[in-house]
Amino acid sequence: MPVPTHPRSPRPPVDGRGVRLPWWALALPAVAFAALLSMILTPGQAHAATGVPVLGQLVEHILRLLLR
Repeated sequence: MPVPTHPRSPRPPVDGRGVRLPWWALALPAVAFAALLSMILTPGQAHAATGVPVLGQLVEHILRLLLR
């Protein structure tokens, strides 16, 4: 008795209505685009950090411990 190796998938309708996207498939890219656009349009609100870098302090501390 032969067994089919691939299940048969139903054919999509010819009129093109076979593909339906969930609501979030359009909403998420639109929200991401709006967020990125708002960040580009308002760059004046971004401020650079003005303290001593934490990574530099960590490396200095490790060097002091190793060189004792």
